Amino acid sequence: MKARGFGMPRFKNKYRMRSFVFPQLNKNPITEEAIKLPGLKEVKWRMSRPIPDGFVPKQARIVRKASGYFVMLSLQLDGLAPNPLPHGHPRGLDLGYDFFVATSDGEEIKRPRFLKTLQRKLKLLQRRLRNKQKSSHNRRKLNQKIARFHQRISDTRKDWHFKLAHHLCDDAGMIFVEDINFVSWARGILSKHSADAGFGQFVNILEWVCWKTDTYFAKVDKNGTCQTCPNCGVHTGKKELEIRIHNCPECGYTTTRDVAAAQEIRNRGIYALLA
Repeated sequence: MKARGFGMPRFKNKYRMRSFVFPQLNKNPITEEAIKLPGLKEVKWRMSRPIPDGFVPKQARIVRKASGYFVMLSLQLDGLAPNPLPHGHPRGLDLGYDFFVATSDGEEIKRPRFLKTLQRKLKLLQRRLRNKQKSSHNRRKLNQKIARFHQRISDTRKDWHFKLAHHLCDDAGMIFVEDINFVSWARGILSKHSADAGFGQFVNILEWVCWKTDTYFAKVDKNGTCQTCPNCGVHTGKKELEIRIHNCPECGYTTTRDVAAAQEIRNRGIYALLA
């Protein structure tokens, strides 16, 4: 057995590191035109949004992306930010592959195929990269072009997630979702579709948007949401994936499978609050 830590040295690629942190900042380091970083002169920048009143910048992370360098600031506010309290209209959300999200109000939203729509062009670029000489200038330029292409896909997905999160929080006082480990979704046969959809990123964005819009957010038990009738609570048995209609044999309630699951998620969230 080869011992760890021994062997040939690993030569570091200068493009390997993508970010570094300034753990402390000087007093008043920010102006509209530049930011003063410790050990460096003022660095010109373009401020994307003003810093809210009362917040003090404490840390700065420099991130290198395909489209350039970005500064991510960590801000501190004296005092506690209260979490939203349960109020208003409850809304359950069911995430899936057929529909990205189905709501307990009966709305079903298809997901855009972010990668699939641009996959053909991406394959052509990667095929050209295979024929480029290693460490050549043309290979580096093509790598940058592919990286910008991936960032375009990522930015488009993230923008859609934010817009969808705000749409779902409109007219809702409470949002309930399933407590799902999306890492396990990314390991299955539909791993490519799961990564393209970005379910985990969407839930994180949704939780932040709920806090921002004073909407209560909570996760509920995921087990059996598709097997329970939201109208009478009867267990209807396990359904195969091709069955997309919920039809309760006890009370006769009929709706689409995803909407029924979202309504059961809403019911579980409300029961948890009343318990």
